[in-house]
Amino acid sequence: MKPTLPSRTQGQQLKQDIKGHTVPRIWTPPLVELTPETSYGYAVIDFARDILHEPLDPWQAWLVIHMGELLPDGRPRFKQVLIIVARQNGKTHLLRILALFWLFIEQWELILGTSTNLSVAREAWDKAVQTAETNPTLQRWMPAKGVRRANGEQTLSAIRDDGPNGRYLIAASNRRGGRGLTIDRLILDELREHRSWDAWNAATPATNARPHAQIIAITNQGDDESIVLDSLRVSAIKSIDDGTCDLGREAIYEWSIPDGADISDPHIWAYANPNLGYRLDLDSIKGPALRALEAGGTEEAGFRTEMLCQRVRSLDAAVDARSWASCYVRDTRVDPSLPYVWGFDVNRAGNHATLIAGQRMDGKVRLQVIREWRADDIPNVVRDLTELLKKYKPRSLSWFPSGPAATYGAALKAKSVAQELRGEISDAVMGFADDVSAERIEHDNDVLLNDHVTGAQKLWTGDTWKFSRKGKGSSDAAYAAAAAWMGIQTLPPSPGPLRLITPYDDEED
Repeated sequence: MKPTLPSRTQGQQLKQDIKGHTVPRIWTPPLVELTPETSYGYAVIDFARDILHEPLDPWQAWLVIHMGELLPDGRPRFKQVLIIVARQNGKTHLLRILALFWLFIEQWELILGTSTNLSVAREAWDKAVQTAETNPTLQRWMPAKGVRRANGEQTLSAIRDDGPNGRYLIAASNRRGGRGLTIDRLILDELREHRSWDAWNAATPATNARPHAQIIAITNQGDDESIVLDSLRVSAIKSIDDGTCDLGREAIYEWSIPDGADISDPHIWAYANPNLGYRLDLDSIKGPALRALEAGGTEEAGFRTEMLCQRVRSLDAAVDARSWASCYVRDTRVDPSLPYVWGFDVNRAGNHATLIAGQRMDGKVRLQVIREWRADDIPNVVRDLTELLKKYKPRSLSWFPSGPAATYGAALKAKSVAQELRGEISDAVMGFADDVSAERIEHDNDVLLNDHVTGAQKLWTGDTWKFSRKGKGSSDAAYAAAAAWMGIQTLPPSPGPLRLITPYDDEED
């Protein structure tokens, strides 16, 4: 049964009751009591309220106090700050306030704002410029021609008490952004979109020569391709769990829902949306939630990452995870007395291979992992397959010769039951995914198969797609399952029951 959302009457009551959580679910604790003497965050709060006349929201005030913690020598405790919060909670507003504070009050020489899309970085910069040009206090600290708007040269300048004018610049997050600069404050917006380390490696070293520098990375959650976000998040959480965060200079502040939470429960939304009930209305989440829960798949994955800050395996999942979970049948095994087929595939790196059995039972395709080969025993694939085929005699062994399994092409084609699936990859994987959605598949919850199937993403070619082999995960078990599924579709009529032994039997030949 799909989750249901509250009725209109219940929703009206919830609007009054639910407030976003000011304190994040995951956060790095301070070393000292945070006061105006031990955190510059209090000065940010005063600046926003008294000079800009734009008071910070409760979660923003809490955040700047904690990320602004100072060491005894006056340096920020945290060189690197990771902030994870759902969209539409005032992130751009916060970045604008911080940039103006750093530029006009703390008078840093260079602030650089970056985003994967330059137009997004420019949005925050434009709003900062508008504020500076219209605020009487800030106007007095702007030099003549303090704003430059030429594309690629956007600059907001402020007069410093000592030294050259301070500058707030923007750049795209790529392998060139930040190179050649010396940066005091670096903003990395939408960190989830960093699919490589190019942008990080280009910009962050520019802060090394500044002992008071800070790197602020802010984002909502991502998927398996968000490698920079994943790495920073795992490192920061580990430092909290093992108690070493007191020794390091990295922090995490994450507003996100707990694992396993019911995403149809509006009270759960408050974990990831700290502005819920303040500037963010319940109905602005309810609509997307209803659509996502009804649609499932890609739309649900997007809702989980964007609005709930819950990590998903893939934003464009090839196989619906909820449907796959519904296909689980306890103690599912291939019946050795009836015809069955095998599907085989190898991962892109060539260091993992999977063999899966498929069998049609009561109108469904039953799948069972027969064997996997890891790095150490990959050299034995051909020998092992030969022995397994001789012993168990499946009706066919299907594989995709246009993929990495081509490495074993000659050996596979030599087998009498080998079935090359040439030009049928999209037919196989899309048909397999459709049968999962229709719950015409059965599996026994094998960890390997679950991981590869639910982690597979779509790689589009025109109007068709196949499983992507990019990213840090493997998809060979998913491809082997699709090959077995295709083998079932092309299986000729059975000559009758076969007496076979499965790898799960203890009988000897």
